[in-house]
Amino acid sequence: METVLVLLLVANHMWLRSAYITLRRANSREMADSQYFDLVRSQLESELIADFGEIADGHLQVYASEVPRLSVLLYRVLIDGGSEPKRVLAADLTTNPNLLTQRREYLAVNRRLIEAGGTIQRLFIAWATDLAREDFARALLPLINHHRSLGVQCGIAVRDRFRADQAIDFVVVSGAAVLVEEDQGDADYTRGRSSVYFKQVDRWTGRFESIWGHGTLSAPFMLQSYEAVVRPMIDAGIWDAARVRTAVNEL
Repeated sequence: METVLVLLLVANHMWLRSAYITLRRANSREMADSQYFDLVRSQLESELIADFGEIADGHLQVYASEVPRLSVLLYRVLIDGGSEPKRVLAADLTTNPNLLTQRREYLAVNRRLIEAGGTIQRLFIAWATDLAREDFARALLPLINHHRSLGVQCGIAVRDRFRADQAIDFVVVSGAAVLVEEDQGDADYTRGRSSVYFKQVDRWTGRFESIWGHGTLSAPFMLQSYEAVVRPMIDAGIWDAARVRTAVNEL
């Protein structure tokens, strides 16, 4: 009888292992912000986002529709958790401003963060040829207006000025995590791939600050210079392509 009971217990244990996910425990102390990491990990485990088990290594890769969900989750944990500073640094490779206006849940959580006393700096990185196009400017400026209405500090940078390893789409959440968009999603996020890193976040903060700049070379100052030329043209319905190209070249 004892032998039969032991065999039943072993069989039951093996069935449970095959039927349920076994999560590796992570060493939170290795992460940039252990409290923030634990909160995100517990959320991912409860929501069963695909491949969340690898988060034990301080890295997570998500695909397609999981990308915007995870972006919102990172903000929510920052708002509701105890991590400080409540600061987000976002670098956007902007090829189609209209896509960014459709991220309603993401924009809503941006507003929540600022209303909770947080700050957001957003850098729109665009090609010089795009910045010189009237249709692009007509889409970009309302997007910037909307972000400013939320309380976001905005700036622009010319992508042509960057090396390939500098022109990266990423979001630094406090000093706790960084979301790196490796394959940009489409309007409905039927494709796209991003990674989240919970270690060595400070180097991404430094990268953002280096391209954000200071003084007359800063991204907000460049945006002001661009707007000073482009906004009056759009308001008047008269587009001077040569003058805009000259202004963009001077950024």
